Amino acid sequence: MNATPVRKIIHVDMDAFYASVEQRDNPELRGKPLAVGGSAARGVVAAASYEARAFGVHSAMPSVTAKRKCPDPIFLAPRFDVYKAVSQQIRAIFAEYTPLIEPLSLDEAYLDVTRNLKGMEIATEIALEIRAKIKQVTGLNASAGISYNKFLAKMASDLNKPNGQAVITPKHGPAFVEALPVKKFHGVGPATAERMRKYGIETGLDLKSKSLAFLQEHFGKSGPYFYGIARGIDERQVKPNRIRKSVGAEDTFVEDIADLDLATAELKPLAEKVWRYCETSGFSGKTVTVKIKYSDFTQATRSRTGAFPLANMGSRRRIRPPVDFGLRYRNSPSSSGSSTSIHQDFGRPSLPSDHR
Repeated sequence: MNATPVRKIIHVDMDAFYASVEQRDNPELRGKPLAVGGSAARGVVAAASYEARAFGVHSAMPSVTAKRKCPDPIFLAPRFDVYKAVSQQIRAIFAEYTPLIEPLSLDEAYLDVTRNLKGMEIATEIALEIRAKIKQVTGLNASAGISYNKFLAKMASDLNKPNGQAVITPKHGPAFVEALPVKKFHGVGPATAERMRKYGIETGLDLKSKSLAFLQEHFGKSGPYFYGIARGIDERQVKPNRIRKSVGAEDTFVEDIADLDLATAELKPLAEKVWRYCETSGFSGKTVTVKIKYSDFTQATRSRTGAFPLANMGSRRRIRPPVDFGLRYRNSPSSSGSSTSIHQDFGRPSLPSDHR
């Protein structure tokens, strides 16, 4: 009986995608610190060029912070229609090699090339070809990580950025993970990393020393995942038709909102936007989540789940989540709400037959 072949997974990640598209289309922007996003007081950086990153600017950073870190940054409004068109060009290149493509966003995806359309045996050569074709077709640079599972391929794609690639083999995977700080693990956010630190977990080796029972007790359903990746094990498959699990909408306000009734009223158009998407896409869900971010950029989240999926826009009131978030206690101008968002999570999504 033939042994199961070692999987060959590639994670392709475009380098500073939005910013690089802008620098490609406007040569005058090349070599300059560029941020794509809103430049207003409540704006947020969606992407930063490597020239801006040298000053510590990064995506999801408040624009006011970016301006403090970087002298004279150039802010541009995003052109999502252009980014989507370029992303489609890139995915067409992926499809020349494998049908097993799992997009994570417009600028990154997993590819399973264990058995590929080109009949190529060496995954590093496939990654080199794909990156060269992306450069030829779009004029943009991409980085890639190659490994035997998704977690390590994702980690590898960051090792030689920008415009590079790296391989983590089965032989070296466990040792690589043991030496890696858990705060750099894909899937471990700042809050989880801080919780791990309180339990004495700061590296992959620390995480490996914890039992499965311990991780399940303290990290719930993520426990088995953490137990596996600490050993270089990740059995997740590349899923071309990954089902969307939630949809959301949000807004950021120029002026702080210090009134609970006004903040509640601002949720209505967001809820309507989410519901329109659900109706047109054939989705249904039974969990409603509301998030609020304060002017000091701290945030709070509340959610509530009903027994059945929402049947219509009005039925959301059946499971209306609490929305005060302490606003009635934090109503000073310096700490009042600066943005709100609403999400609907899908319990058992109802998908149209042609949905991907």
